[in-house]
Amino acid sequence: MDFNMIAFFMIVVGIPVIAGIGNDMFKRWLRHKEAMTGALNAQTAEKAAQYAAQVERLEQRVRVLERIVTDNGIGVAEEIERLRDAPLN
Repeated sequence: MDFNMIAFFMIVVGIPVIAGIGNDMFKRWLRHKEAMTGALNAQTAEKAAQYAAQVERLEQRVRVLERIVTDNGIGVAEEIERLRDAPLN
């Protein structure tokens, strides 16, 4: 009779308690993973913005170099000095 009481107690009380604790642990783990994902997304977006700005600067420099190279030799030195003194956007 003692074994039946212990088994009944484990089924009625033990399993729901263990399931409740497991459920709480899973929810905490899930919140942690969501927070880590958000932080990683923010970091990735920041890096992408930095790379985009760097690419824009490089494209501007290439455009300047293309203009210098395709210039028909008319005042190349003056053009270089003028572009060097021009403000960067």
